[in-house]
Amino acid sequence: MDNCQSPILNRESVRRVALVIQYLGTRFHGWQRQAKGRTVQAEIEKVLSQVMQHPVTLHGAGRTDAGVHAAAQVAHFEHKTLIPAERWSDILNSRLPEDILIRASAPVSQNWHARFSASWRRYRYTIYTEKIPNLFVRPFCWHYYHVPLNESLIQQALNPIIGNHHLAAFHRANSARSHSWVDVQAAECYRQGSFIHIEIQANGFLYGMVRLLVGLLVQVGNQQLEPKDFTRIWVEQRRSEVKYAAPARGLCLLRVGYPEFPFPQEVWFDNQPKYVLSHFCSI
Repeated sequence: MDNCQSPILNRESVRRVALVIQYLGTRFHGWQRQAKGRTVQAEIEKVLSQVMQHPVTLHGAGRTDAGVHAAAQVAHFEHKTLIPAERWSDILNSRLPEDILIRASAPVSQNWHARFSASWRRYRYTIYTEKIPNLFVRPFCWHYYHVPLNESLIQQALNPIIGNHHLAAFHRANSARSHSWVDVQAAECYRQGSFIHIEIQANGFLYGMVRLLVGLLVQVGNQQLEPKDFTRIWVEQRRSEVKYAAPARGLCLLRVGYPEFPFPQEVWFDNQPKYVLSHFCSI
């Protein structure tokens, strides 16, 4: 099928296909299609439209901002071809640019929706703390080395945020969302060698939420701010006190959860590699 110019049409039924997608966000203006700027959604839709010879819409589980990566974004589209659902990953990968990869494709029912069927999304933010820069981790981390960071204090600040809260303090302007309520299901900070990872899982995320949250958490980690003050800021919705957003390159959409998901865990669960180097070793 990869060498065919057009698929064989079967007009009697519409088939829905789910995709698990990875992308390096560095050269993208985010996930969502835009009038100007390269986006992930537009790149995949372009290939789907070329294969099917008509416009195709791709529906994603969530939107990532410019520069943000994804280890397992989820999306779906519909088609009227005889191409088996499992073949779409190979077909797309043979045509997509190198900074997008389809890990797998699978059939789903007409009632299944990449966005509305999702129960939660999980993001990971990575901070590199060694003083000496490292080219091989730079595209995926915030290189923060000026002041030591205490991950225990960051975790202490995160604990109260678990639950259903009004998080307007971490909501950037220009969002189309009408409210700032978020059900945070998990929030953890841990160190592995020279890297600090902050993971947040919620039913949904506000525009710019994780980067603003991490920017304030770093002030806790470097002891400019106490954990109780971090809590006070978001409880009292003091948006003016959240002044810094962490760089986009350290943020990755780690995975999306569904009550019913057609993919095995190895396809979607934890596919962003973790660097654990604390120093370079010679052999």
